[in-house]
Amino acid sequence: MTFKKILNVTIKVFLPFVLGCLLLWFLYGNMNFREIWHIIRRGVRYDIICFSLIFGLAANIIRGYRWGLLIGTLGERFRMKNLIYAVLGNYAINFVLPRVGEVWRCGIITKYEKISFPRLIGTLVIDRVSDTLTVGLITLFIFIFNFGFFKNFFARNPQLMIDFPDNYSILWLLFACLILAGAIWFTFTRLNHLSLVQKARGLLSNVWQGMKSIWLMERKGLFLLQTLLIWVFYFFYFYITFYAFGFTRDLGLAAGLIAFTMGSIGVAVPIQGGIGPWHFMVIASLICFGVKETDAAAFALLVHTVQSIWVALCGLFGIVALPLTNRGE
Repeated sequence: MTFKKILNVTIKVFLPFVLGCLLLWFLYGNMNFREIWHIIRRGVRYDIICFSLIFGLAANIIRGYRWGLLIGTLGERFRMKNLIYAVLGNYAINFVLPRVGEVWRCGIITKYEKISFPRLIGTLVIDRVSDTLTVGLITLFIFIFNFGFFKNFFARNPQLMIDFPDNYSILWLLFACLILAGAIWFTFTRLNHLSLVQKARGLLSNVWQGMKSIWLMERKGLFLLQTLLIWVFYFFYFYITFYAFGFTRDLGLAAGLIAFTMGSIGVAVPIQGGIGPWHFMVIASLICFGVKETDAAAFALLVHTVQSIWVALCGLFGIVALPLTNRGE
């Protein structure tokens, strides 16, 4: 491997993983592991944990169907089983290479369904934007109706507070954006005769066609319903685990929704499986609801580990099933 490839792999794979492990060490370094291990061995209803896994799998299967709605607006024919397997495999790939699973998902469907890769990327952008908007709306909802929680959360974790940029910094940022916009305009209007620019225009055009899919969709109501079901199932995937522990069983639905949302924000950090950021957000949230630090740490460690293994196993199944079910085609 060349130095450039080694550096690229290090940045994409090892650096995020190391950062996540450092955060885990920071969180768990001074805790009583004997007590945490005792909770994991004696204080957990594993039948409830296993039951919760069904909802995670169901959410990802529905995500495959929702992606099919977007692709269908492009006039493409496809086999739904391939989309579902690709979505499952997506998450297994992300455990190794953060955010690469999405690209792999589009590439594998291009291979087996012969659909344009750039157009699939466009549908994937809509898929991810829909999820981002959903998490944003949930976060806004709980912020408005649970302001006291956030006030307590940031009071306990002042390191999360970011200084707002001054006016001077904002002016420089606006200036840089204007320069970038001008460079893009000049490239695509004055240098349009160059073959490289023409290829870039074609690529962007295909991506845009995929992104327009939601506006061309005839069944927008079904798309919204599937989006709602995905996140309802994700929530129960997390919240049902509350009933597996004595110290979270009685916290209530609102506490579960807040902890779920904070964990979802943590997963957005490009680290394999949200290792570290997810634990921090969930532990900090549970502590704000009066859960002991050691108990909260045991909850986060066990739930994340079990769910990560489950996602990886389902993903590996999807990756293996794709070539087997498409053999000879």
